[in-house]
Amino acid sequence: MAKKNGKKVKVVLAYSGGLDTTVAIKWLQENYDAEVIAVCVDVGQAEDLAGHVARAEANGAKAVIIDVKDEFATDYIVPALKANLLYEGVYPAGTALARPLICKKVVEFAKKAGATHLAHGCTAKGNDQVRFESSFAVLAPDLKVIAPMREWHVSREEEIEWANARGIKVPVKAGSPYSTDENLWGRSVECGVLEDPWCEPPEDAFEWTVSSTEAPDEPTTMIIAFEKGVPVALDGKAMGPLELVQELNMIAGANGIGRIDHIENRVVGIKSREVYEYPAAAVLIKAHQALEKHVHMKDVTSFKAQVEQKVAEMVYGGLWFTPLMKALQAFVESTQEVVTGEVSVKLFKGSAVVVGTRSPLSLYKMDLSTYGASDGFNHGAATGFIELYTLPLKVQSIQAAQLEGTNGISTEIEGQAKANGKSQAH
Repeated sequence: MAKKNGKKVKVVLAYSGGLDTTVAIKWLQENYDAEVIAVCVDVGQAEDLAGHVARAEANGAKAVIIDVKDEFATDYIVPALKANLLYEGVYPAGTALARPLICKKVVEFAKKAGATHLAHGCTAKGNDQVRFESSFAVLAPDLKVIAPMREWHVSREEEIEWANARGIKVPVKAGSPYSTDENLWGRSVECGVLEDPWCEPPEDAFEWTVSSTEAPDEPTTMIIAFEKGVPVALDGKAMGPLELVQELNMIAGANGIGRIDHIENRVVGIKSREVYEYPAAAVLIKAHQALEKHVHMKDVTSFKAQVEQKVAEMVYGGLWFTPLMKALQAFVESTQEVVTGEVSVKLFKGSAVVVGTRSPLSLYKMDLSTYGASDGFNHGAATGFIELYTLPLKVQSIQAAQLEGTNGISTEIEGQAKANGKSQAH
């Protein structure tokens, strides 16, 4: 790409500090003659962000860190928890959940810096290209997007060789092929031996969780308090969402909780084997679901499950900034007005089990549910209820019996027809 009006093209790169975005800096300089600004958005990844910035600067880019951990916890993780967000019923979609916020901050910076282009390090086979460019399309439709890893078809090994030939310091070695992504909500691991779905993930793939065989021999029981769907305290200690998630990640991870291994359907239409660690999410979602069962009527529970599935699909597919997502979130938020109470969860060797739930707004009433002497249920009312409840079944059964006969004509109707014929003959 040629210079614009005699000046270098200014590109703001969504910079993770990983292999692809590190190499992308030099690639953008060589192929687009670009002035690159690397924006590293801190969403709670346990990484040396200062080291990432130093590496970007050593490779010829300007670099900044934007800390959004609190915003991520409050405005993204909490809404996801309220929606019990589990893509394909398994994956809390933390990587996808962080992308709209990262894009938002990258775009804000790009506009202030007067950039003409945005860039990301996503590959052509991955989901993230869809997530980044869907968000960019909404937030900055006037800025052009460059996707170096999509334009440049190389393997990870070739990419590392290319970087080494140019003296570029990269954060991985050829002998350590895992590709990871992490934030406050969870950690994803892929590539290497994990690409074989028959191969059990080796222990070196995990960092946040211990093996269940190495977890403590005694269970850990904790009480999580919720107010209107928001977790607000752990074992009686008030905490904000950020602190609570961080604390739970450590406690649950130490108990071997939060490992996920499944075959996932990517946005681009291929299946991939994914390994994740989500200690806090595993506990919080289970606790939140248990509390909702206490306070929601049957129809709300049933319909919300459908909405939750749609929300998960949209978050996974990068459709956070859309009218439908806004409408679905409004519905979910309305259901959380009554989700207040406490949940007791027992953690033990990889399992998190809800062992107690209480709420001042619970619809569970002991005098209606008990079989003991305090039973207040009107047993007589059940007779009329059963009669009406089973009436359609009886009608259908009688009708089916009447339709049995030759050529689908009931014997009763056939008999009437013959009788009518004799009558007309006389």
